[in-house]
Amino acid sequence: MRQPGWMLHPMQEFIRDEDHVDYEELQAWTGMASERPVEYVLFYVEADREPYEAALAGVDSIRWYDLTEIDDDAFYVYICQETRDEDISWRRAFADLNVAPVPPVVYDSDASFHMTLVGTGADLQAMLSDLPDDIDVTVEAIGEYDRRHAPVVGDLTARQLEAAETAAALGFYEVPREAGVADVASALDCAESTASTLLQEAEARVMRRLVGRYSRRALDER
Repeated sequence: MRQPGWMLHPMQEFIRDEDHVDYEELQAWTGMASERPVEYVLFYVEADREPYEAALAGVDSIRWYDLTEIDDDAFYVYICQETRDEDISWRRAFADLNVAPVPPVVYDSDASFHMTLVGTGADLQAMLSDLPDDIDVTVEAIGEYDRRHAPVVGDLTARQLEAAETAAALGFYEVPREAGVADVASALDCAESTASTLLQEAEARVMRRLVGRYSRRALDER
């Protein structure tokens, strides 16, 4: 979804205009189709922290934020902000429809974003028809929703899953190993430390989930 300039949130403009953000995804939010005066959102971000935080502090609609560092290149930011009229103008298309946005919502360097929606064909078509005319929408895929990897990797962020998938494709998990962390970082276009952290966190979460759900002890305790 690509919005016109007047509709962009200041942080979308920051992503587009400044070379500080490598990756950003919206992981959770309140009131997608509501017009409540205040909303809460959670982002996972890979960016230069100081300029990003300075940009946050300069957004008038943001009442407060809490930034939690993961490593030198990545952090979470939890934001309380006033609901902007510009956002209400396109979110109204979701009102009174049986349509569920599936996180994460991933932002591009040009300020557009990608999202997955689940709903009936009629409701999805109605939502597309009700969006403002100056929003450019590209439908990338239509079909039955299928995320069968969720039972094992459902705890992973989209970025962690992308890192693990990239590593597997490059041969990182082959024996002997055919690619290193540097290769994964290059493919993801991020720092080696970020790639290493993403892979370690992905592996840890998958193993905890796997052992917790499917180990002999876990099965015996059920």
